[in-house]
Amino acid sequence: MKYFEQQNGQLIWRNHGETVLFTPWGEDSLRVRSVMMGEIEDTRFALLEPAAHKDVEIVIDDENASIRCGKLTAKMEVYGWRRKLRITFVNQKGEVLLREISDGNALALDARKFEPLIGGDFALDAVFDGQDDEHLYGMGQYQEEILDWKGCTLELAHRNSQASVPFVMSSKGYGFLWHNPAIGWVSFGKNRTTWHADSSKQLDYWITAGDTPEEISLHYAKATGFAPMMPEYGLGFWQCKLRYWNQEQLLEVAREYKRRGLPIDVIVCDFFHWPRMGDYRFDPEFFPDPAAMVRELKEMGIELMVSVWPQVALTSENYEEMLQQGLLVRAEYGEQVGMRFVEDSMFFDATNPRARDYVWKKCKKNYYDHGIRIFWLDEAEPEYGSYHFKNYRYHMGSNQQIGNIFPQQFSRGFWDGMTAQGQENPVNLVRCAWAGSQRYGALVWSGDIMSKWEDFRRQVCAGLSMGVAGLPWWTTDIGGFHHGNPDDPAFRELLIRWFQWGAYCPVMRLHGDRQPSQLVFRKDGTPTLNSGSDNEVWSFGEEAYPILVKYLQRREEIRGYVRQLMQEAHETGKPLMRAMFYAFPEDQHCYAIQDQYLFGDKYLVAPVMEPGARERSVYFPVGTQWKNVETGDILQGGQRCTVSAPLESMPVFERI
Repeated sequence: MKYFEQQNGQLIWRNHGETVLFTPWGEDSLRVRSVMMGEIEDTRFALLEPAAHKDVEIVIDDENASIRCGKLTAKMEVYGWRRKLRITFVNQKGEVLLREISDGNALALDARKFEPLIGGDFALDAVFDGQDDEHLYGMGQYQEEILDWKGCTLELAHRNSQASVPFVMSSKGYGFLWHNPAIGWVSFGKNRTTWHADSSKQLDYWITAGDTPEEISLHYAKATGFAPMMPEYGLGFWQCKLRYWNQEQLLEVAREYKRRGLPIDVIVCDFFHWPRMGDYRFDPEFFPDPAAMVRELKEMGIELMVSVWPQVALTSENYEEMLQQGLLVRAEYGEQVGMRFVEDSMFFDATNPRARDYVWKKCKKNYYDHGIRIFWLDEAEPEYGSYHFKNYRYHMGSNQQIGNIFPQQFSRGFWDGMTAQGQENPVNLVRCAWAGSQRYGALVWSGDIMSKWEDFRRQVCAGLSMGVAGLPWWTTDIGGFHHGNPDDPAFRELLIRWFQWGAYCPVMRLHGDRQPSQLVFRKDGTPTLNSGSDNEVWSFGEEAYPILVKYLQRREEIRGYVRQLMQEAHETGKPLMRAMFYAFPEDQHCYAIQDQYLFGDKYLVAPVMEPGARERSVYFPVGTQWKNVETGDILQGGQRCTVSAPLESMPVFERI
């Protein structure tokens, strides 16, 4: 019986209607695809064309076979009376990295399970043996105070503040991309790891081997794309609030920063500066001369970033045309409404090339042609009001089957439009991402989080996880988004600590919906969306102001270093925020640490994330030496120390 065959440098197995294809896909990497009763498809949801790799070896021995690509080998065994295929991945040392479960004899388990959806495609499971001593990192952004996902179950779906990027890095020395944008889940259990897609046409994943986390990051970036180089204005401070509601208010804030001699690179015009959602233009009542506004800001050395929502209100001037042209997401049942916020709306279909082009042309005419070069792509999950994922359909297919690719395609639409205008290295702030988003200039932020200490701690884990998942450009709303009263002493302490940490994030951006809200009215007396209270560095009292200025200046002091890290991320895929395990994989103590990290390879950053804390414990890895940037004290590695953390300073240590 011939189960295996070679074809164009690939290995193929067939039996009982299933076809499994093993393809070398970059250095030390393989792509595995499986279909039931059909032909393998070459869908490129995230993966790019692989570079040719000559170090490939295929061996077929009757009912066993293997394919080796550099350091990674997939071994195949046909076994049992059902003649099933079991796959084991090993490294160059012969060590098992990942192995499919067996059928369990009488249990008749399936490692690759195609559960038919009557009249449609399949629900898919890919099941692997669990490994007790394994640590798992990455997976994008989840609002959990967890860095090591071993023992956890994660939803493979996007929500406001949740960005599911299904790439995991193992302490065993491999990286694994679930190359499937379907809604689903993954369970990293003690006994087994299960990847599940609710609806899919084929099983598809990519796996790589590496001796270090850095090597795995490089392989992954080569497979899915490198982030472009961060523009100069991405290195400094970004000022934002909900919301500067008119042209003069926004300009006056920018002027005040300049009057005070404070560094600022970007100021942000948030949502509802438009007449209606989906008009993609400034409301002339509140922003009478956008071109003049942009000119004045540029003369001050400040870039203007403008919010663009994917929602199109049923009252928008563009709604009827977009509906008729099929440029909107479609609800499978009921009303054609995706979200109810201020008014009913539906999202434009970012998976449709014609829809991306339509929205970009509107934004080019009404924003880009005025000199605006940064966009804030909000609501990018997209944020369906109830997250009934089964109820929406896109140009590319059902939301259940391809929905997680939406934010990547949203970023792509603006990247394609801006690069077509000759702009180099566009960067756009976006509230969600998927695998491959980084190559479209996606700067992800962590969504509408609360102004609470527990949310602060979660963001540190989220930023580290996003970096491992291949998205080095990441930021957060300093101080949290929801609530936070500038006159509340408790909030001021949280804001100070968050701001200190922000200076050592990839992008330093102050934002939030501060309380109490300020009512906004049109000239005719009708209300429009509220504005939040003041959210500038001088808004939080006399004690806070000099501390915030100190860290604005600190960011400028390390600007050259941040530029260097951005270049490194662009060229190698290494994150700027590096978890302790990532920087020191040989030190076993580092695998459990999630409240401190390396900013590049130079600074050890230990945020203060508890109210009232004026000291904290810091671990210094074995074989290292550090200097406290505040006191000059020298600390040796291989120990945990309690260090001073007065309100005016966050513990940061420079490697020597």
